[in-house]
Amino acid sequence: MTGRPSRELTRSERAKIRQLVTGSCANYGSREKQCLPLDCPCYMLDKYWTGSLCRYFREAVLSADPALGSAITGEDTSMRQKICPVCGRAYLPTTSQAYCSEACRVSARRKYERERKRRKRQGQG
Repeated sequence: MTGRPSRELTRSERAKIRQLVTGSCANYGSREKQCLPLDCPCYMLDKYWTGSLCRYFREAVLSADPALGSAITGEDTSMRQKICPVCGRAYLPTTSQAYCSEACRVSARRKYERERKRRKRQGQG
């Protein structure tokens, strides 16, 4: 939280948090229905107010939904968000990366090399 007072989470925000935890959180054990490293019920599933968040959820899982992240934390992540030129997916770059994944980077590199070789052949032949 950066300077914003705590507020109650809306029903849709709670549903999105539940969906992210059960679907994307590596620390959540679906069989045990609890946080595996802490061996207790997941803190984020019983969350009703903004404020403190599970550190792993905030850093690793919340980036999958930038709109929810900015609504909960109060930080505007839309300015840092980029669109992958290969697949069109939105992502938050960790450095000055141009693609969302290694697979997209490789795909773009292959396409560039194909076009470069095609231009070279047309110039010679």
